[in-house]
Amino acid sequence: MTQTLFKHAATGVLSLEAYSPGMPIEELQRRLGVSSAIKLASNENPLGCSPRVREALAAAVSGGDMARYPDGSGHRLKQKLAAMHGIEPERITLGNGSNDIIELLGRVFLGPDRAAMFSAHAFAVYPIITQAQCARAVVVPALPASADQPYGHDLDGFARALAAHPDVALIFIANPNNPTGTWLDAARIEAFLSQVPDDVIVALDEAYYEYMAPAIRGDSRAWLDRHPNLVVFRTFSKTYGLASLRAGYSLSSAALADLLNRVRQPFNNNSLALLAAEIALGDQDFVEASVELNTRERERLTKALRARELNVLPSQANFLAIDFGRDAKPVHQGLLERGVIVRPLASYDLPRFLRVSIGTAAENDRFLEALGEVLAA
Repeated sequence: MTQTLFKHAATGVLSLEAYSPGMPIEELQRRLGVSSAIKLASNENPLGCSPRVREALAAAVSGGDMARYPDGSGHRLKQKLAAMHGIEPERITLGNGSNDIIELLGRVFLGPDRAAMFSAHAFAVYPIITQAQCARAVVVPALPASADQPYGHDLDGFARALAAHPDVALIFIANPNNPTGTWLDAARIEAFLSQVPDDVIVALDEAYYEYMAPAIRGDSRAWLDRHPNLVVFRTFSKTYGLASLRAGYSLSSAALADLLNRVRQPFNNNSLALLAAEIALGDQDFVEASVELNTRERERLTKALRARELNVLPSQANFLAIDFGRDAKPVHQGLLERGVIVRPLASYDLPRFLRVSIGTAAENDRFLEALGEVLAA
């Protein structure tokens, strides 16, 4: 019966494994009977969202008309983004999270006769959308553990792979990269862009851009004008604290944005997400406070972990990747039993690693205490 039912299903989808999100707190408490659990697994903002956003959403829910469709063009949000980035609104595509932008790119540019290129140990959705579109994956080996950016993107390797694989139509670059936290030198990114043929699309994933130190951030907005085949995308799920509402966007040429909008689902952003994103952009003081907390706690947590002789990868994101030098599964389980949810990285071919999101000072202390108990046991 199953063989008949799936006869016409896409072959790429049939062999896919569904994306596994981080375990919710409620599920952990149900499974193990622990109380007061904390979640440091999904790189969320521990401060939540801006108080202005909460006020605006409360007013919208109580006084708004939930029976009406949202603005399918996201006009007001696009105007805000256009002003912030100094770009024309027609060069902006709105997504249901930046994950939606990845899917739109795959639908437009990938297929059975084309390939996508990305790094080993890069965001799990890149290979998922590639396989779903029955495209070929060109996975570039990551930098070695001894490199300045261990397990990070090797752009020289990207250039060699591009020359060897003429069917590459779409290249994903994450800066910083999830799940390693590593980043790329801005000059090196632009040098690589100059090597990419005009008919190959480069998708620059900047989901964690705001967490980077200003001195090392690249001016990706300026790169867009020099490289029409570049798409830059960001999210409201991280520093803006709107992960539950799913809002993201991309910047590109107007022609490329037009293609993405042709396959974008009608009303892919709900009214509350559009409103929240618009209000969040207007509260940059909250963004600065979120980044300051993250930078301070990331440095403190890194120092504490290295004092325990653990290998912590350099990070410019809101998480750390920790190498335990052995299978990390028992450490992960021990943390779960103590009510601390982190992310195992075996699915990223990093079985010795766990990824821990940067929380509040109290949450980070709780993690360190639980980790100490696990390692002692």
